[in-house]
Amino acid sequence: MRALETVSVEVPEAAVPAYEAALRMACGTVGFFRHDRSGEWRVEGVKEPGEREAALADGLALAATASGFAAKLVRRRIPAEGWLARTQAAFPEQRIGRFILRGTHLPERSEPGRITLLLDAGVAFGSGEHGSTRGCLRALERVAHRRPVRVLDLGTGSGVLAMAAARLLRRPVLGVDIEPWSVRTASDNAARNRLRPRLRCILADGWRHRAVRMAGPFDLVFANILARPLCAMARDLARGLAPGGTAILAGLLGAQMRLVLAAHRRQGLRLEQVVCEQGWTTLVLRKPAKPELCPAR
Repeated sequence: MRALETVSVEVPEAAVPAYEAALRMACGTVGFFRHDRSGEWRVEGVKEPGEREAALADGLALAATASGFAAKLVRRRIPAEGWLARTQAAFPEQRIGRFILRGTHLPERSEPGRITLLLDAGVAFGSGEHGSTRGCLRALERVAHRRPVRVLDLGTGSGVLAMAAARLLRRPVLGVDIEPWSVRTASDNAARNRLRPRLRCILADGWRHRAVRMAGPFDLVFANILARPLCAMARDLARGLAPGGTAILAGLLGAQMRLVLAAHRRQGLRLEQVVCEQGWTTLVLRKPAKPELCPAR
């Protein structure tokens, strides 16, 4: 097997989203790790040595400008099998509410009353250990009683949220991502969990894609991405939600919550719940069932 390379940066909390986006420009897998003593974060990606170096350099430059923090990049060569073994060791079974997320390297077993999803242990992000994923799963349980019919997962990644919704709600789910690697991974995980054709994964640039527009309006939308893209798509999200529909937004650090919330309130969405997990914030927003009328003067 070919050797792989880890690239990592140590950054303060406020700079995590910018550097996560930077490493995703070059790495198929990106993870986040918080140092308990210092409070600093390590953002780490895995790539093949020499691959996508220009994209990595551009991403790091943009991250430094956007965050105001110039991080030092650290590289380390590791055997491919060594990285997989380390990933498996760092991916124990995850229990989040009714959901059990289990890596393919662990023995299969079912538990009555629980929803078990199998995930490729080689996919570090989207395996349930990250606070943003956990927050979305908890939010999903809280809104499931509404029985949404049309469900969209924007930035589906490993497909874990789309699969959880498809299994819990027993409804068709559309998962979209701008990365071909993520679409392949989500499709493979859907097949592994016998959720095809209920879960359809496509390569799409969010709301701009015709297939996304044609499938709406949606009763439930997940968007576990980053603060700035969430703000930029607030109007499209509001238009794409059905009256009474719910949006679960995540990928936010605590300091970014007000920015994202303000952008969506301007589009008429209401805050219902805030879920906090491991320093990450998930917002549950709802579109009014009927247009609000301005009071008579």
